[in-house]
Order: sequence, then C-alpha cells, then structure tokens
Amino acid sequence: MVLMEKTVLTVSEAAAMLNAHPNSVRRWADMGLLSSFRIGLRGDRRFRVEDIAFLVDSWNRSKMPD
Repeated sequence: MVLMEKTVLTVSEAAAMLNAHPNSVRRWADMGLLSSFRIGLRGDRRFRVEDIAFLVDSWNRSKMPD
C-alpha cells in the first residue's frame, strides 16, 4: 500500500503544526503572513505544508543570533 503525504492542511492542522491557536492562524492568513486559499461554498481555508514550513523557517531565521 502506498501512503500519500498530506500537502494541504485545515486551520486546525496548521495550528497544531505551528503550536498556535486556530484563531491566530486565521489572523496571520488575514494579515498576509501565511498564505492560504479557500475551498467549498463555506470558504474553508486550506494551507499548503510548504507555506507552513516557510513561515517556521523565517521565524527560526529571525531568532538566530547575528
């Protein structure tokens, strides 16, 4: 059996990866800090794993001493 790696995350899944509250993830998306797209009639947000990784990487780079 071939397991496919998940490449798109819900708000809750993104929040878990970022160790943040789902409302924070929504706010970061609204502010443009985190890229997202909407699906379905309700307009549910989805986040790409690559975008989450990029955000985490940028946070880590900003915390590194000079």
